[in-house]
Amino acid sequence: MEQVSKQSVRNRYAGIAVSQSKGCGCSHDKCSPPCCSGESSVHTPGEELGYSQEELNSVPEGVNLGLGCGNPQAIANLREGEIVVDLGSGAGFDCFLAARKVGQDGKVYGIDMTREMIDAAQRNAVKSNLTNVEFILGEIEDVPLPDNTADAVISNCVINLSFDKPKVFAEAYRILKPGGRLAVSDIVTQEEIPPELRDDPMLHSACISGASPIDDVIRMMEDAGFVQVSVVPKDESKRFITTWAPGSRAEDYIVSAEISGKK
Repeated sequence: MEQVSKQSVRNRYAGIAVSQSKGCGCSHDKCSPPCCSGESSVHTPGEELGYSQEELNSVPEGVNLGLGCGNPQAIANLREGEIVVDLGSGAGFDCFLAARKVGQDGKVYGIDMTREMIDAAQRNAVKSNLTNVEFILGEIEDVPLPDNTADAVISNCVINLSFDKPKVFAEAYRILKPGGRLAVSDIVTQEEIPPELRDDPMLHSACISGASPIDDVIRMMEDAGFVQVSVVPKDESKRFITTWAPGSRAEDYIVSAEISGKK
């Protein structure tokens, strides 16, 4: 069942990447149907996620697919010369923002399990004229990078999609250097999700039914070895979550959170 569900997630985001490459009308803060709405995608304006207009304007059109649930850059505190890994990098939006912050002496690796997203990100890297970013096909439960690689690991609304979240946090811990930090925006639950929503594979791939309770996230991170663990719900996120699956009342159960920890 997991493999079937994982394939459905891969298929969904492959479809989004292909639709975007054909020109579906999504840009920094707008989205046009049909391929950027409904079952094909969820588009949330960047400013509502916490990105500044300057950040949104710093990347070419089409890089921001609006698939996040926050801004991990806001808590990552990236510095020049650092090495950053983005788990579930999609078309590269957060990678490109991070690449500008770490500069030419730094490096950003984007990891994504969807070949179509990797291809889109590589095309976007050419458009962005950034040479300090590299995109690698791989799963976030088995990151194809050596131990102690990164100063910071970031992720935006992806870990909730995993069927083995403890392994994701363990991998993030493994690839971080001692003293490195994890900075994640993701979906967590504040109330138990009803079975009819939890068992819906469409809602899983839409970043709703795969979310974990806050206490579980903290436990998984601490079990992986992280210290100074923090999970801060952003109640204002419920405003855009209402648009993800209209009529499901998902906003009654889930919320975006800023998740951080140190190695």
